[in-house]
Amino acid sequence: MFLLDYYLSVCYCSTVSRFFKVYRPYAGWVNVYNYISQNKKAEAVIVKTRAVILREIKYRDQSKICSLYTRDFGKMSVIIKGARNPKNKLSGLFSPGNVVDIVLYKKNIRDIQLVSDGNLVFSPMVPAPDLERFAILYRIIDLVRHTTEGNEKNLSLFTLLAGTLEELYHDNINCQQLYTWFLLRFVSLLGFQPSLRFCVISGKELMPAVESMKLTELYFVLNPGGLALPDASGESSATKQLIPVRLAMLLRTLASTRLPSGNSINADPADIEMLWNLLQDYCSLHFGHTKPGKNLSIISQILLK
Repeated sequence: MFLLDYYLSVCYCSTVSRFFKVYRPYAGWVNVYNYISQNKKAEAVIVKTRAVILREIKYRDQSKICSLYTRDFGKMSVIIKGARNPKNKLSGLFSPGNVVDIVLYKKNIRDIQLVSDGNLVFSPMVPAPDLERFAILYRIIDLVRHTTEGNEKNLSLFTLLAGTLEELYHDNINCQQLYTWFLLRFVSLLGFQPSLRFCVISGKELMPAVESMKLTELYFVLNPGGLALPDASGESSATKQLIPVRLAMLLRTLASTRLPSGNSINADPADIEMLWNLLQDYCSLHFGHTKPGKNLSIISQILLK
């Protein structure tokens, strides 16, 4: 019996020794498990998330491939089989601007995920189509599509996008004001928030300086971004624009507003248009630096539509 136990122990030690020799430098069971897990073919999982439809492309006879911005996975591409068949329950659901709850059959090794089910949350077609609403809608979703990378979750950006579209689809909404607010929030989320309280050049607090110096105009400096006192803005005029103080105050009001509804911000339409143009210039300059390889000319065309 002693000899049998000794023989078995020797065989066991030899087997373990050969195992770790093969999987060197994986020096422990945890590392070996991790190695096996990482090299095992990824399993498909069924997940549910909310998504904004950014773009749709016809695929084969009756299917669609769509670009989405999702709450849980960032931007991603999906295929919806049979979505162009009028008898399919998903028909018409995956149109640009729709916000939907979807069920995905997701595999990390696939570039295009499979949608198995979905439900409409809200749509630009409700309560009725509107040309101005659609013009703003396509600006917003094209901007998101061209300035974000795939598979990068950004809950704040999704919340901004979905919340803006939900507000846009209401009746009696000031579309231009909402879009101007969206531009300011969007560029800030991407890391280019303009300085609106302190002079971007000198660091002085703006409002006390405006009152003590009785200023009627301030500079908006495009790079770096923010408001600046006239005596601190420098000699170059290439990256700055002179704006009335009331416009600077409106910009600060927009920045501090959670989400404008209806005409909740009392502003002259001409002032909103001026801010719109100002923020488009600011975004055109900075969006080209959000990710390497972005096509600035495409982004500029979207902003100038």
